[in-house]
Order: sequence, then structure tokens, then C-alpha cells
Amino acid sequence: MTESRPCPCGSGTSLSACCGRWHAGGAAPTAEALMRSRYSAYVLGLEDYLLASWHDSTRPASLELETQSPKPTWLGLTVKRHENPSPDTAIVEFIARMRIGGGSAQRMHEVSRFVREDGLWYYVDGDVS
Repeated sequence: MTESRPCPCGSGTSLSACCGRWHAGGAAPTAEALMRSRYSAYVLGLEDYLLASWHDSTRPASLELETQSPKPTWLGLTVKRHENPSPDTAIVEFIARMRIGGGSAQRMHEVSRFVREDGLWYYVDGDVS
């Protein structure tokens, strides 16, 4: 992974100055930052990070990213909104664009729920439309 390359989340900064900090163990300061880092982790195939940032009440045992075939090609991320109904809960709505195999580009539109525990944000679940 080249840390000076642009961050996959679309922030316009380098991976090391953006999501790479959270992948390396830093605490994402907001649910939106965590969601962006999770998108980048999918792009980079960082399954351990994805599982660690998933709340234990809903976390799957594995994502099996290595065995996924065909693997998606991630094309971009758009954050639509970020709300904090309370200091320790958040909602982030986003659209992730991808292509699977040689198929047409697809959009995944999700409204995700996050919770903060002991100062750390975790992805809980989301509604995909």
C-alpha cells in the first residue's frame, strides 16, 4: 500500500493523512470518518480492520474478502449526510459505486448506524436501498 497515493474515500488527501491513520490504529474522530475509512478498507482489502471497526453485537465471523470472486472494483464514494441523534450515536448515508467483474457499474446506497463506546466509533448496521 502506497501511503502517499490519494485516499480511496475521495477526501482529496493522501491515504496516510486520511483513512490510513485509522487503519493504523488511530481512533476515528467521527462516524463519518470511520465510514470513510471502512470504504477505503474495502477498496484495500483490509478485512481485519473492517471486522475490528464493526460493533460486536452485529459483527460477522468473517467477510471472506480474499475468496470473493469476482472481486469488486470500487469506483468512488459520496457521503450524502452525517447526523448525530445523540453524542454516542450517528447515522451516515452514502453511495458507494462499484463494478463486479466485467459488469456494469452499480451503486450501493446505504443508511448506516454507528455507536460510540469508550471513545471509539463502531459500525452497527445499515439499510441498503
